[in-house]
Amino acid sequence: MRAARHDSALDMAQRYPCAMTGDPYARIRLVQGDITRISADAIVNAANSALAGGGGVDGAIHRAGGPGIMEDLRRRYGAARSCPTGSAVVSSPGLLDARWVIHAVGPVWWGGNGGEAALLASAYLTSLRLADDLGARHVAFPSLSTGAYGYPLDEAAPVALEAVARGLRDANAVQRATFVLYGDDALAAYEAALSALVAAD
Repeated sequence: MRAARHDSALDMAQRYPCAMTGDPYARIRLVQGDITRISADAIVNAANSALAGGGGVDGAIHRAGGPGIMEDLRRRYGAARSCPTGSAVVSSPGLLDARWVIHAVGPVWWGGNGGEAALLASAYLTSLRLADDLGARHVAFPSLSTGAYGYPLDEAAPVALEAVARGLRDANAVQRATFVLYGDDALAAYEAALSALVAAD
């Protein structure tokens, strides 16, 4: 995996002509890297509905954040905790460089005819709105549902970006969002989707 790429405000302005004009897409940053090493007010976790930890991003966040994240989930939501698909809940960040972790539950891909796009958009929007209510200024997102849940990257990227742009447009506190993407394919899919959305906006 190549090193994370960090785009400056000037880079964004040069790559996307609408940047620095208040367009919400200009407040979205794409990097390739490890979300557990990102500094942000809120880090979004790709959680399962049982909020029980798992593989992929979920497992990485719980490993890096330590047992304090699970302990806080248990304290806030109980032993029989659950979170519906398309929704999200908040916990403490444990050892992560953040103020909160927001656990978002994306949909499993069933071919695209089961309302997956609406549920995926809802997971992003709910996460951003929770972060905004908490007063977060910077939110870091993974690519929800594109790992074990099987959502195709090319289908997921525009849904994710449109949902986050909509949330940024309405936000009071959140000023910027970073998508922290694993692997070349994910970065390429999100870059292509962002370029298309900016061109069409």
